[in-house]
Amino acid sequence: METKTSTKKLQTIKSLVILFAVTAILSSCGSYKKVPYFQDLDRSQVTSEAITNMSSLTIQPEDQISISVTSLNQDAANVFTNNGNLAGTDSQNPVYGYTVDSKGEVTLPLLGVVKVSGKTSEELSKQLQQQLTSFLSKPNVSVKIVNFKVAVLGDVARPNIYRSSTDRLTITEALSLAGDLNITAKRDDITLVREIDGKRTYIPIDLTSKNLFQSPYFYMKSNDLLFVQPGKLKLATVDTGYRNASLIISALTLVAIAISLFTN
Repeated sequence: METKTSTKKLQTIKSLVILFAVTAILSSCGSYKKVPYFQDLDRSQVTSEAITNMSSLTIQPEDQISISVTSLNQDAANVFTNNGNLAGTDSQNPVYGYTVDSKGEVTLPLLGVVKVSGKTSEELSKQLQQQLTSFLSKPNVSVKIVNFKVAVLGDVARPNIYRSSTDRLTITEALSLAGDLNITAKRDDITLVREIDGKRTYIPIDLTSKNLFQSPYFYMKSNDLLFVQPGKLKLATVDTGYRNASLIISALTLVAIAISLFTN
């Protein structure tokens, strides 16, 4: 009778150990389901969709813009070109060009005060080119926003402020610059902070859905901030004591159950 009882107790302990192991495995599998990007994308075939959410970057107050002018009479054109004056205050990443004032205007030689805010680089180039025909022979104008920058913070490999050499930067490109998300990051809990018309807006971003590519926020604006929320596992990976405590508690629980079985 006693042998049967002992055997039953041993079987119960084995069952508890197996249950503990299975729970741990299922827990890790459940966590993995949140890791892949764009989970609703059909990867079994080639698919395509029209790009309808891209909008050109417009010049805003406090932006720095470079203006380059070429002409048949280049000596005269050089009067309008301003790429040598320091417009920014960052000694590590100096910004050169014209600073757009709070009214959205810049002051140019001969042309005087010019309203530039709300215009794309291409639109302003065409406007200045037309205006300069009164002073230059066949002028060609190139305008570029030179202070385009975004910040990426949170659970990424390299949180930092990143500058872009073009007017086009996407959320996925910004995260790539930051070295991608860490494995502990919440891919469905990212926040884009953007200043729009004098208001700070907080926008939820979900990397687990391909709908991101059609989002009106997929293409970033200058001074955008991306914050990647760390998951609960982040604490366990950086806090050894917390992780070990969890394992010890689990082990002690099994020991306590075993002792209880053998003493009853």
